Amino acid sequence: MSKPRPRLVVIGNGMAGMRTVEELLQLAPDLYDISVFGAEPHGNYNRILLSMLLSGEKQADDIVLHPPVWYASHGIELHTGDPVVAVDRARRTVRSRSGVVRSYDRLLVATGSRPAPLPVPGAALPGIVSFRNIDDVERMVAAAGVYRRAAVIGGGLLGIEAAHGLSRRGMQVTLIHRSQVLLNQQLNADAARLLGRNLEGRGLALRLGAETVRFEGVHRVERVCLADGSQVDADMVVVAIGVQPDIALMQASGIYCERGIVVDDTLQTYDPRVYAVGECVQHRKLTFGLVAPVWEQASVCAAHLARFGHRRYRSAQAATRLKVTGIDLYSAGDFIGGAGTEDLVLRDPRRGIYKRLVLSGNRLVGAVLYGDARDGGWYFDLIRHGDDVAPWRDRLLFGQAYCQPALAQASA
Repeated sequence: MSKPRPRLVVIGNGMAGMRTVEELLQLAPDLYDISVFGAEPHGNYNRILLSMLLSGEKQADDIVLHPPVWYASHGIELHTGDPVVAVDRARRTVRSRSGVVRSYDRLLVATGSRPAPLPVPGAALPGIVSFRNIDDVERMVAAAGVYRRAAVIGGGLLGIEAAHGLSRRGMQVTLIHRSQVLLNQQLNADAARLLGRNLEGRGLALRLGAETVRFEGVHRVERVCLADGSQVDADMVVVAIGVQPDIALMQASGIYCERGIVVDDTLQTYDPRVYAVGECVQHRKLTFGLVAPVWEQASVCAAHLARFGHRRYRSAQAATRLKVTGIDLYSAGDFIGGAGTEDLVLRDPRRGIYKRLVLSGNRLVGAVLYGDARDGGWYFDLIRHGDDVAPWRDRLLFGQAYCQPALAQASA
């Protein structure tokens, strides 16, 4: 009689957890019996493309990464719409909302993040939504079919993508942002001004340096009240001011958490049977919101779950690209600079192009590209690898193609 396989239970059916399972199946396809519990009633889908779903450029089927047949073909027990509500680490069991109990030998936690709340009066009014999942998009699309005025609070990546999507759905959209600089975590002021002009040209109204103090309405939200005493009329409000690691379940289980679930370089928690990946984790004081570091976490975690324990996760630089059709924007590294750094800047107002490269000595440390981001990946590689750019420094702003002759000469 064959020995039963150990069981891996995965809490979270999103991109981080399923990427880890994918990698694990490549390394050790027969090692575990796998059970997956997800809060949403869908298979795993590409959350990055929710903005294109909202704008109508994609349909729900277009963003699915793992349909039900994929789980079945790999022998994975899938529970959709049935989140885990309790973890008993002493008995090594999980219990779902519907009462399903599964024991585990290894537990993979990928609970992701939840929208950061805006704690102001009126925040519970109907018509105020987040922008995190397919259900949120469906609510926004339904509202766009009935109402005309929308406000989006937050000028970060999600906020701009939500505003663009609702505008494409025919709504009059006002984008409200506390900072005077759009995408202030990703852009400097010059690039942000170009972005703002582009968005206004698309029909969006911008309220920058504006702080929301309350929402008002009778049966649903009707207006956003700002700190300067002005108001923005809105039949729907999207709050997109950031996210927080979703750690409540694991905190209740006694796992050590700070801002996120604390993991080591193998993505293992303080409980050696429990691993965690994605936006719910905290590694060396950092939390994560971009896909590139999450993919690397998945790869490292899968190697250890597969018992090939030679890899270590190291937090690395990440790049940002805005997913709005017709806006080419890219940033990476230390794009603000400071003492001891030098800026290389190219401005072409006629073509709507702006490039800013930040150098420390002969090393590229940051880049902001607007209007022409074709060389973003190449600049990012230079930043990550710390390459000496001295041989083609005078051509660097013009991109990889213009540097190729110098590159070839330097390597000859």
